[in-house]
Amino acid sequence: MTAHHHDHSHSHGLGNEKRVMFAMWLTGGFMVLEAAGGILSGSLALLADAGHMLTDTGALMLAFVATRLARRPADAARSYGYARAEILAAFANGIVMLGVVAWIAVEAVGRIMEPAPVLGAPMLAIAAAGLAVNIAAFKLLHGGEDSLNMRGAALHVMGDMLGSIAAIAAALIIMATGLTIADPILSVFVALLILRSAIGITKESAHILMEGSPEGADSERIADDLMKCVPGLCNVHHVHAWSLGTGRAVATLHAQLTPGTDAGKALGDIKGRLASEFGIGHATVQIEEEECPDHEHASGR
Repeated sequence: MTAHHHDHSHSHGLGNEKRVMFAMWLTGGFMVLEAAGGILSGSLALLADAGHMLTDTGALMLAFVATRLARRPADAARSYGYARAEILAAFANGIVMLGVVAWIAVEAVGRIMEPAPVLGAPMLAIAAAGLAVNIAAFKLLHGGEDSLNMRGAALHVMGDMLGSIAAIAAALIIMATGLTIADPILSVFVALLILRSAIGITKESAHILMEGSPEGADSERIADDLMKCVPGLCNVHHVHAWSLGTGRAVATLHAQLTPGTDAGKALGDIKGRLASEFGIGHATVQIEEEECPDHEHASGR
């Protein structure tokens, strides 16, 4: 007896979509201005922050696309829908971010060994404007409906705010002391902010693409939990759990019943437990009243 529970619908507020779109245009538009300012003023810190804003514009674009794609229904070619598009884009975004970090690091080392002239006043003005733009974008995202997607987007913009603060600090130091070495040193600080985000995004997206178990929902834990909490089970095996996208865990498993157990009730209890304890909303459960047909693997999990 195999049961399928299909629930691929997701509610995403149009309010969130508009907030992400406005924040994306704010961030992306100012990124172009900041990059031009970095080139004209000779500031690596501004260029580094512009690079950070580029990656964050990409992250905001992902959030925007995710909210739109999430409303598209599954079709014959994509029975699970379009959740993986977000993950593929996130992985690509993470790789690009790592490249940006490497570029900033190489440039910073060159600037530290051979300091270049930096115009402090234009650098300060552009960095201060960038901070104002980032604050506006953060307020837009922070005021939306709470979701993992929105929290992730807001976190990226918060990193941009720190980058702008670093550029402001570098400009003030240069204007006060003439020490242009502050520019590459603080640009490394911005690069470290990018690196942390890049590693996190790349690892998380790669884990999902490799069909890794959702956090806290590995096969052994699921099997042990069901055996303890669902009456009438004598064996739970062939447990597989993975994620289609952020917050969309799915699972398949075999459950062997003790004699006399009501199969329908056991199935409902299993699905209920998977949803409440592990957040798994889509599960395919094979109920077995006798030994598993795949007997050579029946003892495995």
